[in-house]
Amino acid sequence: MIFKQVFDQKSSTYTYLIASAKGREAVIIDPVIENVDSYITLLNELDLKLVKVIDTHIHADHITGASKLKKVTNCSTIMGEHTPADAVEVKVKDEEIIKIDQIEIKAMYTPGHTSDSYSFLMDKYLFSGDTLLINGTGRTDFQNGSSKDAYNSLFNKLLKLPDDTLLYPGHDYNGKLVSTIGNEKKSNPRLQVNNADEYAEIMSNLNLSKPKLMDINIRSNIKLGAS
Repeated sequence: MIFKQVFDQKSSTYTYLIASAKGREAVIIDPVIENVDSYITLLNELDLKLVKVIDTHIHADHITGASKLKKVTNCSTIMGEHTPADAVEVKVKDEEIIKIDQIEIKAMYTPGHTSDSYSFLMDKYLFSGDTLLINGTGRTDFQNGSSKDAYNSLFNKLLKLPDDTLLYPGHDYNGKLVSTIGNEKKSNPRLQVNNADEYAEIMSNLNLSKPKLMDINIRSNIKLGAS
């Protein structure tokens, strides 16, 4: 299998490129528009054909490269069925399997950060978007976010995966590349709660500023980054 993790310095976003083998089909998860040329170069270097691009949710802190990638490669665009983006070609349901060559990726509906947030599971690789972060969790104070929904997505879905499941988040602000479900259960401070009310209390007191250009980014991402 080919697996590449690409970091966007400006938005601290992780983008993931996955393929079963050289010369075969590839999928990209959470592309950033400014980095599309770099992704194309990487695909060419690895002798891969991009067939699918997945966004975990409508992002607020960067513009997706999905539309631009489609224009260049004619790949399919994929999001969860709860997305407000009508431009998406394929809207997957909770538990639906996405196939690329011999790779199978399971969609998991994990709302809370936003109402359209999905995570994606490939074997022991979990691409959690902004739902579960390394040593943190996604904020829940805009885009129809809900702390109660986030608690359910975390404790009744993602944290029930095997402890050795590798966690690859949509962002990291401290240089961390990967964690495991077991490690997050033990050491993630936002997960040391007894119930949904305690989790909601933590999330309501974060006092985070909103992302710069949030409204512009959201409007653009509903069109998959198309200008």
